Amino acid sequence: MERIVERPGALDVHKASVTACVRVWHERQLTEHVAEFQTTVQGLLALRDWLESLAVKQVAMEATGVYWKPVWAVLEDRFALMLVNARHVKQVPGRKTDVKDAQWLCQLLEAGLLRASFVPPKPIRTLRNLTRYRKTQINDRQREAARLHKIVEDSGIKLGCVASDIMGKSGRAMLDALVAGTTDPVVLAELARGQLRKKIPALRDALAGRFDSEHALIVGQILAHMDFLDEAIERLSDAIEEQIAPFALQRDLLMTIPGVKQRTAEVLIAEIGVDMSAFPTAKHLASWAGVCPGNDESAGKRRSGRTRKGSKWLRATLTESALAATRTKHSYLAAQYQRLRGRRGHSKAVTAVAHSILTAAWHMLHTGELYRDPGADYYTRQNPDRTTKRLIRQLEALGHHVTLEPQDVAA
Repeated sequence: MERIVERPGALDVHKASVTACVRVWHERQLTEHVAEFQTTVQGLLALRDWLESLAVKQVAMEATGVYWKPVWAVLEDRFALMLVNARHVKQVPGRKTDVKDAQWLCQLLEAGLLRASFVPPKPIRTLRNLTRYRKTQINDRQREAARLHKIVEDSGIKLGCVASDIMGKSGRAMLDALVAGTTDPVVLAELARGQLRKKIPALRDALAGRFDSEHALIVGQILAHMDFLDEAIERLSDAIEEQIAPFALQRDLLMTIPGVKQRTAEVLIAEIGVDMSAFPTAKHLASWAGVCPGNDESAGKRRSGRTRKGSKWLRATLTESALAATRTKHSYLAAQYQRLRGRRGHSKAVTAVAHSILTAAWHMLHTGELYRDPGADYYTRQNPDRTTKRLIRQLEALGHHVTLEPQDVAA
């Protein structure tokens, strides 16, 4: 194979060790230097010195879980690094060892046959760690809230049937009183605040239950855990606010998209970065994120349009944002959802809206322009004759006779 990269290096990364290979040509003689290093800091520093001693400029490694990350952190300032998908560089079956894997990866790099995975710069990676961990804490809080509803229902108390949010100020005061030992419905109902005081008679009936000591113990632990999670989420949000300060302009720009609020914009920046040169077009970004139809064709037949796997963190955020956008009145995204839901179903319609949001984000980060909503009547303006015919057919199907008259423009 033709040599594209001179003196390539390749790493087969594991939890405790790294197998490195460097290909060196002298005239027409090939020498493969192979060595193994520990993944401790001292071992990785020794790996870095070894690669520099062989005048390596570019290094490739497979994305193996999280084990590649400390290796990348030590080497990124000294070499041009390339992270590759392990599925794209499979070795010949039956000939697999750590050394052979490193040699094969090095040979592919030398021939220019590797495709790099997207690895954002260090500030974005730090932001990504923070946003992902915050999301896990938010999910944990949601699960605790679900457990709280279950245990309260188990005690026979129907607070959720009267109060829309049992974790609001009134609901929390009643739950704290129950945990403290107060079970009198009349006393508990008097803890209602604001508009909920209009429902005090209903609250007295709803708060009459069999709240035992076991319920008090579990509810008390759940409330304490939720308070801890609220505090953790707040601290993480403060850290994210500080980390995203250099990208505040891009965050505010993304927040002009319907359905994209502050947390969503923070996650978008953390997952895709702000430099769109990593994705040549918006279609490349949508394909990488897994929010566009798949391409599986053979013998002239399209077998599947299933979306590919992408970042679960980005996809979940885009889905939440798309659901919020579908409820935004007089917007293009809501019209797109309504147009597709009847023909393609809810799930595919939401994915299409998520694709539109990500496409808009790419263009906005690429050009720095604000979001311009095409409007809820976008599809009507695209082909007014077709819309007119469709509405006429609907009216005629209801038994009406339709006569069209041109509108007097002068009037």
